[in-house]
Amino acid sequence: MTLVVDRRLLLAAGTFGLAALSTPGIAQILTARGFTHGVASGEPAAGSVLLWTRYVGSGETTLRCEVADDAAFTKVMGGGEVVASPAHDCCAKLTVTGLAPGKWYFYRFIAPDGTKSETGRTRTLPVGDVSRFGIALFSCANLPFGWFNAYAHAARRDDLDLIVHVGDYYYEYDYGHYPDKPMPGRPIEPLNETVTLADYRLRLASYRLDPDLRALHRNFPMVAQWDDHESANDSYENGAENHSPDKEGLWSVRKAASQKAYREWMPVSDEAYESYQIGSLATIFRPETRLTGRSEQLDIGAAIKGQGDIMKALAAFRDGPWMAAERTLMGTAQEQRLYKDMAASAKGGTRWQVLAQQVVMGSLKAPAQIAQLATSGGDPKVAAALMAIAAASKAGLPFNMDSWDGYPAARDRLLRAAADANCNLVVLSGDSHNAWGNNLTFDGSPVGVEYAGHSVTSPGYEEYLPAVPPADLGKAMQAANPGLSFVDTSRRGYVSMQVTPDAVKGEWHFVPTIAQHTVSGTTSEARSVNWGQRRFAV
Repeated sequence: MTLVVDRRLLLAAGTFGLAALSTPGIAQILTARGFTHGVASGEPAAGSVLLWTRYVGSGETTLRCEVADDAAFTKVMGGGEVVASPAHDCCAKLTVTGLAPGKWYFYRFIAPDGTKSETGRTRTLPVGDVSRFGIALFSCANLPFGWFNAYAHAARRDDLDLIVHVGDYYYEYDYGHYPDKPMPGRPIEPLNETVTLADYRLRLASYRLDPDLRALHRNFPMVAQWDDHESANDSYENGAENHSPDKEGLWSVRKAASQKAYREWMPVSDEAYESYQIGSLATIFRPETRLTGRSEQLDIGAAIKGQGDIMKALAAFRDGPWMAAERTLMGTAQEQRLYKDMAASAKGGTRWQVLAQQVVMGSLKAPAQIAQLATSGGDPKVAAALMAIAAASKAGLPFNMDSWDGYPAARDRLLRAAADANCNLVVLSGDSHNAWGNNLTFDGSPVGVEYAGHSVTSPGYEEYLPAVPPADLGKAMQAANPGLSFVDTSRRGYVSMQVTPDAVKGEWHFVPTIAQHTVSGTTSEARSVNWGQRRFAV
């Protein structure tokens, strides 16, 4: 339908934190009435699925939802009523039950005046024996960096059944900060950093206007979980690197605001932990690794600052704080639930145990020559960081303390649980902006593989080491990390997997550019794991 601007809302925008609206086009759309942001679906099960839309009326509005097995809605198979309320930023979510398993459905919402939303397509999860299931994996979509061509490419495919988004769906930074020079035509709101509930809602609203993201949501159900940028960079249970209590208030208030806005705007349940059963083929586990029970990240720089003998300080750090058993990403309760559920899945005869979580799990140490890989004349801060990373690597330490590498005891517990349960583990990850294919081991034995996805738009190593050929950096990384089967440090895109009873074939898809709106020239690199082998096939 054509959106009609409510000028009263525009005049009242300041009351709701919208006074900073800066771009005329986006301001007009964000203050529109009616169905403003398309449709979305998620949380699929064998007989149900969660459906989402947003409708701005004069107050609370009761919408009717229709579900059919054809786009013409010849026969309505289910649906119900749901209220779009200003209390939830006019977002409406409805779980439709009584559906048939393993089936594609079409759905739409209808307003009291008869206007209709866009038509969405979704599907329920299959039961019994399943011969094939397609999954796409996404993370790290920073809108001002460029076009969401990865979303556009996936949205057009006919071999996908489910989208998995493992976080950094949007970014919290103020406009003009990461990136310093935003791409023209990729505006976001508000211009300030997101701190309040109104800020987070508005940032989500501006992202959800992107046509490729809307198409992805319209065409497939999504399983999603936040990472750090949906709240603040490098967040953990009790704080974040990008949060200053003296300027931005209590972390608990900001965290709660970010969680509320995310759950309003995304087709997700309110559960931190969930699992999804794909017949006898696979169980997908979706834990929360960021805000529920994560210990604060360690800081190698702080450990060596002011120390005369850097290597001695690094050894003390390695053998002490880094290996501390109490450090965790998920918290004890989630850990125990995940281990129990993985064991039940494997014991019940499910072929694959798929862990969809946020950060890279494989061990990644920097090559010893990392500082020499960068030519002179670069950023002095980057050079200093590279020197510290090189020293840490020499001491046997990884370079990213925000990933599972910063929580080795917790990783060992998880991999031991997978090994003890005889799982065929496939880990899905994001966060790092680069592509990694890791063989995961415990006590020297293979446990599973990891498809760590590159970003939709956020820059990777090519941003910080522009003088280093990506192929050279990749070879050096593989030489330093025996478990690293695949790496790409310079391109954007997404991962897709075709899961069968005998194998999982995963492909890293690389879009040609994010500077133009195109998917022409997209290329792919593949790795497969055969059932029972628990490592990538050579």
